Amino acid sequence: MAAVSRRSVMTLYSAPESVYSHRVRLVLAEKGITAEIVEADVDGAAQDLADLNPYGEAPTLVDRDLVIYDSKVICEYLDERFPHPPLMPVDPVSRAKARLVVSRIERDWYALLEQVAASTGKSAAASRKQLTESLTASDEVFGSGTPFFLSEELSMMDCALGPLLWRLPHYGVELPDSAEHVHEYAERLFAREGFQKSLSDVERAMRAG
Repeated sequence: MAAVSRRSVMTLYSAPESVYSHRVRLVLAEKGITAEIVEADVDGAAQDLADLNPYGEAPTLVDRDLVIYDSKVICEYLDERFPHPPLMPVDPVSRAKARLVVSRIERDWYALLEQVAASTGKSAAASRKQLTESLTASDEVFGSGTPFFLSEELSMMDCALGPLLWRLPHYGVELPDSAEHVHEYAERLFAREGFQKSLSDVERAMRAG
């Protein structure tokens, strides 16, 4: 089902380089939700964030009188507030399984990406190697026969994976040719109009040239 554009009074405070902010922007784009995107590093935005969010961090979503932070909470809120097209399964068992997959993506792969980004030298190299090996070892899962990750339709799992995979070359993570299904999956996802719309200028530059 195609995403339908709709009006919204929402404001998203987004860090243009953040994988977590990118997740939320991807959900907005794929669901056709119109929101004002405020980059967290522009003048005045940092103070606004400090007033809105006890952690002063992006992403932070403001929907009228409601303020939400934590990318996972924001994404699920958007999916429930704008139910079409759905990004989470309808039945509780499938929803729980999807949430577990997203949790593993965060714990296993996001954590390693953050370590690569935050460290240097041997520490960064070790995290880079671990992330490369973990994704490569999961290649069979990416090639499970469905166009999206473990699903026939785009889901919240893809919205978590896409921003991570986009950043790999920027952080020196080069997957081998043996991870062919990961490469194919990533290219399908990156080619989507919604994914392209979700990118900030900073993120586009990560793969420029």
